[in-house]
Amino acid sequence: MRAHEGVWEGVYTHLDAHGRELDRHGARVVCEFPASGDPFYVQHIRFTWADGRVREDRFDGRIEGERIVFDTHTFTGAAWESGAHVLLHLDRKDEPGAHFVEIIVMAPDGRTRARTWHWFRDGVLVRRTLCDERRAG
Repeated sequence: MRAHEGVWEGVYTHLDAHGRELDRHGARVVCEFPASGDPFYVQHIRFTWADGRVREDRFDGRIEGERIVFDTHTFTGAAWESGAHVLLHLDRKDEPGAHFVEIIVMAPDGRTRARTWHWFRDGVLVRRTLCDERRAG
């Protein structure tokens, strides 16, 4: 997971279950692994929309065995490695009955990555999010 440390910039596209675009916005993600102490992992994220809206969040994770465990204001869940990929399962606190499963795939040269989120509400697929990012720092 440490290969993802750094700054990533890109575009997030949200699609409904039928592939119709719901939303598109820019993102800047900073992934950090502090040298010591808790949290083990820190993610800063800034979303920007063409109409001027901005949303910023910080997500801290603690290490638990082979997983990074999250309990934030918007979700709970965990991330873990499966081969060269990172998988996440996150239950949403801000959307009752919703969770998503994410896979992060990094290009072999470490300069770009793709993240795909599959959103479910009450057991039904309701949305997909496609995240195309490039390393910016």
